[in-house]
Amino acid sequence: MTIDMHSHWKSNELADAMRARTVPPRIVRVDDGTEMLDGRFGIQPLDQAFDDVEVRLDSMDRQGITMAMLSMQPGFGWMERLPIDESLPLVSRYNDAVSELCVKHDDRFTAVAALPLTDMSAAAVEFDRALSLPGMVGAMLPGDGFLTRERASAFAPILDVADRRCALIFVHRATLPGEKSNRPAKDVDNFTARDSTLDMQASLSSIMVTLCLTNLPETYPGVSFLTHNLGGNIPFELERLDHRSVERHPGQELPSSRFRRSPIMVDCNSFGPRAIERSVEVFGAEKIVFGSDGSEFGVDWCIRAVNNSQINDNIKQAILRGNAAALLDRLTAVQEAAE
Repeated sequence: MTIDMHSHWKSNELADAMRARTVPPRIVRVDDGTEMLDGRFGIQPLDQAFDDVEVRLDSMDRQGITMAMLSMQPGFGWMERLPIDESLPLVSRYNDAVSELCVKHDDRFTAVAALPLTDMSAAAVEFDRALSLPGMVGAMLPGDGFLTRERASAFAPILDVADRRCALIFVHRATLPGEKSNRPAKDVDNFTARDSTLDMQASLSSIMVTLCLTNLPETYPGVSFLTHNLGGNIPFELERLDHRSVERHPGQELPSSRFRRSPIMVDCNSFGPRAIERSVEVFGAEKIVFGSDGSEFGVDWCIRAVNNSQINDNIKQAILRGNAAALLDRLTAVQEAAE
């Protein structure tokens, strides 16, 4: 049985709010009278734009997922990037709705909040409110905000709340409001390879350097940080990082040592057995959790990858369930005690 810590959710409770909007993200009627979502991915039928809980539960049951941590689909309508007077009502409704889902299915779902990212003070207030809702254990923040320690300082009001409330911050690859994406043009050769693997993993590597090789976790000791895709390319670049460190900064603690003792957790989304084995060596088995990105294909792939890894059965079970269960138990206990 498995706990999925990387499972996105598109709440249909946002539909009424989107019907009232005159610019994307909004729900519009096309010529034949059918309602469609006009958003980040163009015009979509509503049954593709939003998730259905019964469909999700059926999929989880078939694949042995006992619990999933839900997070907003990154860039879902780009609502978190809208001006604060537009984004706050939308993300607040999302947080209320996903909490209601967690209450209704409290043995199957927990969640992290979405936040309005154009006003950090307002985001901190909404985060504090969201953490008081049942089922909420943290928030999701865009990875580009953690590409350097300096950039991460912009999130200080949010991280202060997370530190005080001993909450989770799920760092997921995404751009910041007002910044252009550096993703390759869709007509470039090998777009999928360049965008969803090479560029994404390079970005996550920089994020991991900020999370593990700066004073960020020491500054916010109450925060549990989680990122995805095994933390980018760090497991495969670590020997070079050590080499360059010895050459240019002799006497300093090696990056390999700092990554090993860092409390930062990673999920194993999208990778295979060899990558998981190497990540266990680099980070420690206790810091790897299961994550699928929420798709049936992703779940099947990732479960097979863990089971086919040359690691002992205790470590496999820790990755599939044990590590996430311990983290969620700790986060839930803290939030319940604060109520």
